[in-house]
Amino acid sequence: MRPMNTPYTVEQHVALKRVSTIAASPDGSWLAVCVQRTDRDGAKYVSDLWKVPTDGSPAVQLTRGDSNDSAPCFRHDGALGFLSNRKPNEVQADDEADKRMQVWLLPVGGGEPQQLTDEPLGVEAFRFASKADRLAYFAPVLPGIALDKQRETAAERAKKGPSARNFRRQPVRHWDQWLHQNLDRASTHLIVATAEGRKREDLTPEATTELWIEPHIDVSDDGRRVLASWATVGTDREEDSSILVIDLDSRARALLGQAPTTMNSGAVFSPDGATIAVVREQRSVHTVVRPTLTLIDVASGALRELAAGWDRWPNLADWSADGTMLLVSADDGGFTPVFSIAVADGSVTAWTPRQGGGTHSEIVALPDGRAACIRSSLLDPPECYRLDGPDRAPVPLARLSGFTPASDWAEIEHITTTSTDGAAIHSVITRPKGAKNTPTLLWIHGGPIGMAGDGWHWRWNALLATAQGYTVVQPNPRGSTGFGQAFVQGIWGNVWGRQCFDDLMAVTDALEQRPEVDPGRMMAMGGSFGGYMTNWIGTQTQRFRCLITHASIVTMAQFTGTTDHPAWWYLEMGGENPYADMASFDRYAPIRHISQWTTPVLIVHGEKDYRCPINEGLNLFEALQYHGVDCELLVFPDENHWILKPRNIVAWYDNVLRFLGKYMSDQGSQVTQPQP
Repeated sequence: MRPMNTPYTVEQHVALKRVSTIAASPDGSWLAVCVQRTDRDGAKYVSDLWKVPTDGSPAVQLTRGDSNDSAPCFRHDGALGFLSNRKPNEVQADDEADKRMQVWLLPVGGGEPQQLTDEPLGVEAFRFASKADRLAYFAPVLPGIALDKQRETAAERAKKGPSARNFRRQPVRHWDQWLHQNLDRASTHLIVATAEGRKREDLTPEATTELWIEPHIDVSDDGRRVLASWATVGTDREEDSSILVIDLDSRARALLGQAPTTMNSGAVFSPDGATIAVVREQRSVHTVVRPTLTLIDVASGALRELAAGWDRWPNLADWSADGTMLLVSADDGGFTPVFSIAVADGSVTAWTPRQGGGTHSEIVALPDGRAACIRSSLLDPPECYRLDGPDRAPVPLARLSGFTPASDWAEIEHITTTSTDGAAIHSVITRPKGAKNTPTLLWIHGGPIGMAGDGWHWRWNALLATAQGYTVVQPNPRGSTGFGQAFVQGIWGNVWGRQCFDDLMAVTDALEQRPEVDPGRMMAMGGSFGGYMTNWIGTQTQRFRCLITHASIVTMAQFTGTTDHPAWWYLEMGGENPYADMASFDRYAPIRHISQWTTPVLIVHGEKDYRCPINEGLNLFEALQYHGVDCELLVFPDENHWILKPRNIVAWYDNVLRFLGKYMSDQGSQVTQPQP
């Protein structure tokens, strides 16, 4: 049963509008904003486009209906392009148009959307040149089949088969989909056309798997060059990625940024088209990756690292309009501020004051030197903001979510705990205002490389637990970003259950002394790596009243061959060989210590999760059943690593809160005394 007068429910959470991506109009006067909402049946999310003026004026809805209108991008004349699966304006015999995304256009001054592309198998991503008559996009193409026969052939193969897929190397899966290496299956190609969608040309007819996993695209402002991420197999069997640049006048091609075991991501042309900014990472079994902001000279291919001494992980967003600086965000001590990095000398300047907190993303430059972004906090969902310059508070624009900030009934606090080796461990606490002696939830983030910070989370939302009277503590143990590269290194290699566990126990020790925490009513939970760590906690201590583990890992060696990217797993485990010495590889595998687990647990898994496959959840459930541990298994057959469908989200929270209520109430099962 839910408490009476709960200030925030999961039904309200699901009904909120979700601000996701933005694009700035050429004159900077307004933002095109993609906003997700539930459809009329409440069964799925669809997305609309909104106009949000940058002067703070009211927002205007631009598109409606049950289609997915997303990925806004302005054409050189100010018309707004976007991806959509809406039905064509003309009556056609294509009954499955809603299963494919195409590029559509909202004309300047209004009017009905116009369809620009009619790719037989749809469009995956696109970009307009901001100052020229050019459109570039990714589209799947069946090899050896004429363009006018592609759709018919694909439909026939889908109907009559065969469905077999033949593989000769990893990876074979990615997140929730099977990949392909069959030469008769569609592969992503890079296409260019005029900004009206005419004169279509396939620039990469030879492409098979080079553009297959989350490819990236950009077009220079003058429309002379296009770039795309270009993947090949590295010596460690993980994906290397360089930048394919094609001169659209001469059709000359170059691969830039190539290097062994190296990834280049998020590439963006400078305003003059002469330079490309990328985030560059080199892989090693010995040291964790360190993303670096790097400039590539298009003419020579020369590389220049920016802000080499800055001990943070940059998320590249945009160039300033004058090309003198790059706008980035970066995790930083429990927050994710906006920074600018000068192209001339790599100097770093904070754009959002640290004391203002929050998480900032989707940063876009405005032509007058200002910027816009999406900002959220633990107490407020994503909304659009304007950034007027360095170290100035973000200016809120029209609100779209429909949420009233929770500061009237909830509060947050950032704390630091000294771990067993003397390192400072940051945690952020969300609790009912004025809370005393409350049941407390230790939420462990995934990754393991990532950060729990002052930002809204649609999937693991602390406010939904706080509204039920719980204090939620989100720690940043070893491996968390935002605290320096040496801190991240502490999770690299087969050491997951070592210092990270000690960090979490040090935080738990400190929490037991706090006035808002009832030390007899504490639990731990997490997803992905957080689920692994919850499993490890279950085998190492009985100090928590209950546990919840989502999309978790319980084996280590066996997990190697079932996760979607085994080559990355070898790297994370420091290059150890699970086949030569399984016992050593499994030294931190919870399954090896399962007989020590006695704490009640709820195990949650999506059957379409290929990153942490469901066999991990099934293995854990059977092992605990065999040992007589009080446990439940909650499976979502139609979900992946995340729980994404509105009704499933409600079911997830309902089950989690029910389980918590059973064990965390004053009358719940009594916790075993902590182990020494």
